[in-house]
Amino acid sequence: MVTVLENCRVSPPPTTVGDRSLPLTFFDSAWLLFFPIHQIFFYDFPHPKSHFLETIVPKLKHSLSITLQHFFPFASNLIVFPYPDRSFNGKKPEIRHVEGDSLAVTFAESDLDFNDLTGNHPRECHKFYPLVPLLGQPAKVSDYVSIPLFSVQVTVFPNKGISIGLTNHHCLGDASTRFNFLKAWTSVAKNGTDELYLASETLPFYERVFEYPGSLDEVCCNQPGSETIFASGYELPRLGGETDKLRATVVLTQAHIGRFKKWLSVQQPAPEYVSSFSVACAFVWRCIAKARAQIVEKKGEDEVERFMCTVDWRSRIDPPLPQTYFGNCVGPCITAPTKSALLAGENGFVTAAQVLGKALTETLKLKNKDAMINDAATWLERAYAPVPTLGVSGTPKIKIYDIDFGWGKPKKHETPSLDYNGSISVNACKDSPADMEIGICLPAKHMDAFVSISRDELESSFYELE
Repeated sequence: MVTVLENCRVSPPPTTVGDRSLPLTFFDSAWLLFFPIHQIFFYDFPHPKSHFLETIVPKLKHSLSITLQHFFPFASNLIVFPYPDRSFNGKKPEIRHVEGDSLAVTFAESDLDFNDLTGNHPRECHKFYPLVPLLGQPAKVSDYVSIPLFSVQVTVFPNKGISIGLTNHHCLGDASTRFNFLKAWTSVAKNGTDELYLASETLPFYERVFEYPGSLDEVCCNQPGSETIFASGYELPRLGGETDKLRATVVLTQAHIGRFKKWLSVQQPAPEYVSSFSVACAFVWRCIAKARAQIVEKKGEDEVERFMCTVDWRSRIDPPLPQTYFGNCVGPCITAPTKSALLAGENGFVTAAQVLGKALTETLKLKNKDAMINDAATWLERAYAPVPTLGVSGTPKIKIYDIDFGWGKPKKHETPSLDYNGSISVNACKDSPADMEIGICLPAKHMDAFVSISRDELESSFYELE
């Protein structure tokens, strides 16, 4: 299926970074125990393996090295210190770079069906796993644990295409940080130097200027399960093995989204919050709930579930942070537990839109620093509450299909890390950024029901006005 052609390591040019460290904030350390984030970009590449090895491989190595001098955390390690007796000692985790540090890069070849992998139809999830790299193993040193933060795998499908698989520890940064890094890398790859990137004035902002009480660090660093990082044999979660899960993509066009909004305005004349994102998520949540109800023989009337997305706080905190702020700067927006039977029922879309709209309204009301900090103290407790939760990865605000290394825009983008917990991904489409691309990962029977339900509802007149 996949054959490794080369394993190597890429570092910033000598002496361009040196020894540096970047402390984590509570926005970062909240993700200490989260699973790694996996992304795959697929590109058409109708050339033989020899052309790949002679041109693409050296180009990507060179451009990545130059980019790393500006984004040194991607070639660094996460350093986590133990807390004796679970008592926070003020020694926060940090991202540490030592001169000579590097990241793992793999070049590989695959005989998988490129056209199948890049479709929207249901595909076997396990076929994607060999295309994403693992992070290196955590290393226990005398008084801390060192965890690699980022790795890359570039796979050629001879005469068909290329995939670029990326894996990062979530403490490294959120979607905005990853996108800023990729935009820099692609600029260098296309131009051969970083001159145009530097001229764009989008260098990462590393300053930790946002002040907050140390109690938030304590809550995040001492979250339940954090002691496992220091246990013998600790490993990061990984995807692998056969699974009955399938991956599919649903495209919601501007026309679909417009119909959702109009239908909602009739059913709920004064909705609390309506956006393209909220109605798209409400539609998918409702279809997943309805599909589950079809395949589960017995389901209690009182069973509940939630929906959770994230809100970018860069522009919302006081003082606001620049969009180039490096790291994580997102917080959760979580709906109230909602009866699954209501979501699966005739008015399930309206129910989903109402509870999600209310949650977004309440979260976005936190416009001052004190309100946000008070809310942040409860983030982990609420996020890990024992309630079935459908989460979201990605954001349509980021134009993910602009990631062009010089051989054209991606044919397809996938987020295999959805497979860890059954989240969905929401991104802007390739051809029309106003359309949305929803990535779904479900067990086969659930996926069959979901595809049928979502297709029928999109093709029916259900959301048409009389």
